[in-house]
Amino acid sequence: PAFRYFCKMTFYKLWLFTLSILVIIISIPRGRNVANIKFLRMSLLPLKYIFGLKIVVKGKENLRTKKPFVLVLNHQTSLDIMVMMEILPNRCVPIAKKEILYMGTFGLACWLSGLIFIDRKKREESITTLTEVAHSLHKENLRVLIFPEGTRNRGGSMLPFKRGAFQLAVKAQVPIIPVVISSYHNFYNQKEKRFTPGKSIIQILPEVDTVGLGPDDVPKLTEQVRDSMLTAFQGIS
Repeated sequence: PAFRYFCKMTFYKLWLFTLSILVIIISIPRGRNVANIKFLRMSLLPLKYIFGLKIVVKGKENLRTKKPFVLVLNHQTSLDIMVMMEILPNRCVPIAKKEILYMGTFGLACWLSGLIFIDRKKREESITTLTEVAHSLHKENLRVLIFPEGTRNRGGSMLPFKRGAFQLAVKAQVPIIPVVISSYHNFYNQKEKRFTPGKSIIQILPEVDTVGLGPDDVPKLTEQVRDSMLTAFQGIS
């Protein structure tokens, strides 16, 4: 099983880097543009069939809005990139750590797809970036995807949430749509070097309105969303 795990993870990385070349070629005529994200998405969708993963989406109706919003997801492993593509809406830009930018062809494909990179060590710079994003949400009718835990969480629960996503939603006065991915434990475990076919559930929760909220409401909003996501996570895992 460890050997199989190693082969599958190597294949996953090779797929990301190789298909990124294709995404780069298709994306170059447009340059850096959020419209290119659909090519990145298409390049990752076949992976679930290759790995024998069944992805079940619940609450699809909660994503049927045409307005800007902030999507918040729980973060478990690098497999999230593949799983989240299942529900990634049009014109939705993930916010990612700067390190991804230096991941060869995949980093370049992400940059061309309009991903927003933040340096987690430079707090002031991150805040400036998020403020700029808040302004462009309405102007360009964008949606943003953020992992509020800020880092991968392999512990089968949820880490405390960082407030950036919620400050952004309040500043832009756009709704937050929480999305919960069930635990991968039944088919994937890095410690045990196990990666088998399996099933993942994505639960899209109803949007949380932020109209009329101000900076002082952010801590409470953050906790409220985290609680609802944690309850859903325990329910679907």
